[in-house]
Amino acid sequence: MSQVWSSKVTFAHGQLHLAGVPAKQLAEEFGTPTFFLDEADFKARAATWGNALSASFGQNAGNVYYAGKAFLCIEVAKWIAQSGIGLDVCTGGELAVALAADFPVSKIQVHGNNKSKAEIRKAVEVGVGTIVVDSLIEIERIAAAAKLAHKVQKVLLRLTPGIEAHTHESIATAHEDVKFGFSISSGSAWEGVLATRKHPEIEICGFHGHIGSQILSMDAFAVAADRLIEFLAKYRDEFGVQLPELDLGGGYGIAYLPEDQSLAPETVLPALFDAVQNACAKYKIDMPRISIEPGRAIVGPAMFTLYEVGTTKEVVLESGATRNYISVDGGMSDNIRPSLYGAEYTAVIANRVSTSTVRSSRIVGKHCETGDIVIRDIALPSDLAPGDLLAVPATGAYGRSMASNYNHVPRPPVVAVIDAKARVIVRRETEADLLGLDM
Repeated sequence: MSQVWSSKVTFAHGQLHLAGVPAKQLAEEFGTPTFFLDEADFKARAATWGNALSASFGQNAGNVYYAGKAFLCIEVAKWIAQSGIGLDVCTGGELAVALAADFPVSKIQVHGNNKSKAEIRKAVEVGVGTIVVDSLIEIERIAAAAKLAHKVQKVLLRLTPGIEAHTHESIATAHEDVKFGFSISSGSAWEGVLATRKHPEIEICGFHGHIGSQILSMDAFAVAADRLIEFLAKYRDEFGVQLPELDLGGGYGIAYLPEDQSLAPETVLPALFDAVQNACAKYKIDMPRISIEPGRAIVGPAMFTLYEVGTTKEVVLESGATRNYISVDGGMSDNIRPSLYGAEYTAVIANRVSTSTVRSSRIVGKHCETGDIVIRDIALPSDLAPGDLLAVPATGAYGRSMASNYNHVPRPPVVAVIDAKARVIVRRETEADLLGLDM
């Protein structure tokens, strides 16, 4: 089966099943739109990334940090803890979820380009393992919070190695003209090193680099590793001590279309090891502990969104051709990625077999925006009708995380399914929830 679906998705008699539960039954019990999460698949992916890091790097394996921004809730945080990997959070809210799940604080890494004083104080007080420093101002804030708590806080400096990865501008994060990190080429990275070393309350353990998201080639990761290790060597040569850690971030791409191929851990980690080993030899430096952050690669393929078709409409194009507009009961409020940066998805009829001819179709949402498009161009059967179910795979990363209440639409629930049993782990919002903040 195509890599866009999780391991427990099957098709029988034209109907999609998740872990043995048919889509029609899921829709009847939980409504639509709903995010359905393959629990066994998620857990297996988390464990596989952790095992692959250990297998490739051995004693130099650091942590696999699940990137909470992809999708996070209390139940998922518990699964991550059970898998033995760490958790990367980038706001006070994500940290609150981790703490509510009793996630081991020593395996929490705190990220973000504008951490508030309150967020930093909380992170230091609870004893997070690492804070990734993004600016000179944060250095002062972390030092002040650590001093107040009578602690020494471990940090990594986030560096931008100046790589333009082949991805959309909105999700490319390592070239120079971005809000993240300290630039190696401009000298601000060294300025960050010197500023950090002034504070006895801060222990600099190494560097962090992240070059973007949805990257499908290892070439850029190899270049990033080389530049970051060169900077480690510069630090050693200047201060006579080698920093022990290097976090090479994430951004490993997944399949969104049937023809796509995901970057699998058995591909990523050996290639990353070779790149790190070559760079260490080049700069005559001992291999540091290597950590990574494959959030999207764990949860993205493990979830799909189930919609119900509301209306269909034939539209005549300027060329004289026609397109079938298929409106579903969600849209940009549960998946902003197509509107935000042109992300592409596929979809299937999930409730029946169709023998009708296919035609050019566009799946759109219910919001008052022309750009409210789920899938811009897809060939679907011409007999699609109100009440049919459409399943869109690979929506685990950023679908629910970036969901909004645009047009005052309640956000969908997340339902975990395993061994033919389904349960709600994030409930559907209600109109009462929407009204609850009004004074």
